[in-house]
Amino acid sequence: MEKLKITDVRAIPGDSAFLIDDGKTSVLYDTGFAFTGYQVADNIKKELGERNLDYIFLTHSHYDHALGSAYIARRYPAVKVVAGAYAEKIFAKPSARVVMRDLDRKFATTCGVSDYEDLIDELRVDICVQDGDVVEAGDMRFTAVNLPGHTRCSVGYYLAEKKLLLSSETLGVYLGEDTVLPSYLVGYGMTLESIQRVEALSVDCVLIPHFGLLNKEQTKHFLKKSKQVALEVAEEIKSILLAGGTCEDAEQFFRDKYYTEAVKPTYPEAAFQLNTSIMVRLIEQELL
Repeated sequence: MEKLKITDVRAIPGDSAFLIDDGKTSVLYDTGFAFTGYQVADNIKKELGERNLDYIFLTHSHYDHALGSAYIARRYPAVKVVAGAYAEKIFAKPSARVVMRDLDRKFATTCGVSDYEDLIDELRVDICVQDGDVVEAGDMRFTAVNLPGHTRCSVGYYLAEKKLLLSSETLGVYLGEDTVLPSYLVGYGMTLESIQRVEALSVDCVLIPHFGLLNKEQTKHFLKKSKQVALEVAEEIKSILLAGGTCEDAEQFFRDKYYTEAVKPTYPEAAFQLNTSIMVRLIEQELL
């Protein structure tokens, strides 16, 4: 296998789209928003030239990770879209597409974009993966690793030969230096189990959604920090609720402490508020 080149092809900081290329086969790891989809495709074109994009690996079905795939597939119709089997079910649900469309348009407006082509109904999955399935992308052999917790469809992709993990937000939202935010939206306990699954792998480098590639030292720190903040935030929320506080009180605490100026550019406010309310109620259900 040739040396991998990993390129940030995002259009804006809140996007999540990174191109993995060994010189023969190319894989796009997540695809970003709908309103930036064509811009991401343009950035891919700059890197690949006349070569085709071979695969899209989606970590989960959320709008800021998956919607761009429809636009990129318009430019690269032969590309194979890979995702967890549960993500395919989500894409097929009209109610889910309504939520994704609404969140995308809200953030597009925040970014000054008011009009763009709507291709959300063209979302597709060509290769559905279960835990342990191997996707052979040319000489690269990626093993799917189910990492539920952020969503039920969250999946990572492990390239054993390079000890590289294409991560999932179940492990946390990494925003540089010491900033990691937990993001367990469907299961707190299952999030901790997913973190333990990754700890059991031989991982030297992690590719993080919305951020990029971490080196060996950064990876070690991130994995330690992701577990630490997952536990800490759960205890903070639990303490507020046990002391007689409401879910709204816990949400406000989380917002005041974690929605900092460093976080705002890459974490849309509407998504942060929605995710926070879900997390608080999840902790209430699981720990109280």
